[in-house]
Amino acid sequence: MNNKVLIIGLLWPEPNATAAGTRMMQLIRFFLEQDYQITFASAAQRSDLSADLSELSVMSKNIQLNHSGFDDFIKELDPGIVIFDRFLAEEQYGWRVNETCPGAIRILDTEDLHFLRKARESALAQNSREVAPFLKNDTAVREIASIYRCDLSLVISPFEEKLLVNSFNINPELILYLPFLMESKHTDKLADLPHYEQRQHFISMGNFKHQPNWDAVLSLKKNIWPLIRQNLPEAELHIYGAYVSKAAVQLHNEKEGFIIKGWIQDKQKAFMQARVLLAPLRFG
Repeated sequence: MNNKVLIIGLLWPEPNATAAGTRMMQLIRFFLEQDYQITFASAAQRSDLSADLSELSVMSKNIQLNHSGFDDFIKELDPGIVIFDRFLAEEQYGWRVNETCPGAIRILDTEDLHFLRKARESALAQNSREVAPFLKNDTAVREIASIYRCDLSLVISPFEEKLLVNSFNINPELILYLPFLMESKHTDKLADLPHYEQRQHFISMGNFKHQPNWDAVLSLKKNIWPLIRQNLPEAELHIYGAYVSKAAVQLHNEKEGFIIKGWIQDKQKAFMQARVLLAPLRFG
């Protein structure tokens, strides 16, 4: 049995900055537990928040878009499984994988369905409560095609699974509902959760480069937080997330209790100290 796994990342995983990075690291750890040898390849630039994959004995490979050198690399590696990080990675490299390693199992990790996110954003822009009329967009054509080209696609919510099967007639055998995986090191700490009386304030979290997160921050600032402060004038909202923009910094207002905290290393500690999580995601 070929126990080599190649993951082609749209980005290098940033588990301390993005949910997508957390998801990718969970998949990596899962395959490592099954004794697979993993190589992670990406054409993206690493950042200061990129995970050090060598700590997990995962090989890293810098690749180039639209370059025949990728063919030589994957032919020599000869993976039994290839995982594509979002449909964009499959579009860019899937055909090369198919030509060079036709026997490899191809898995698409959707992260979330991008065409659904786009449909919800379009519905919001049109002040429509109905998302269905916006589902058949250009992104849907590309993403569904990517799903058909792969042997299995991972979705992160049962809603997405039902949508693909019922609205787009995707064979259920091509779809696997795989939510975020709770790691034991986190569940062990639940016993240490402070009592409600020991916690205070509100919290919101999400990296600022992700458009749905930024929209949520703006919605909090304009519509939601003023109403909460009317009833709880001493309450504060602490907003955490990587890649804080100048526009986000300008929203910081201590008098209003609207506090832009930015990136934090220990996310769990921040959650455990707060009383309420606010996540008004209108799309995404």
